Amino acid sequence: MALAVIRTPSLEPWKPLQKKPLPAGRPREWYVSHNRRLKAMRLAIALLDAGVYIPSKATDATIRDTAQSIGIHPPSDTTCRMVRALIRYGR
Repeated sequence: MALAVIRTPSLEPWKPLQKKPLPAGRPREWYVSHNRRLKAMRLAIALLDAGVYIPSKATDATIRDTAQSIGIHPPSDTTCRMVRALIRYGR
């Protein structure tokens, strides 16, 4: 028998998680790709929140405008491709 649980929203404001340092001793390429994936994920979430659900609607200009509006540096072409891939495979 399934039981429905109703959760009441918290009265405390949302707090971001504490950042942890990245592990030391990895090659530089690992850190670059890790940070690129994080940036692509942030941009994909912002685009989905803005109503862009189809990768063809997420042009490089749209992604860069979104990056500017959320306050991060403009992404490279590679990061833009990653954003479109995240939107495509998140469906």
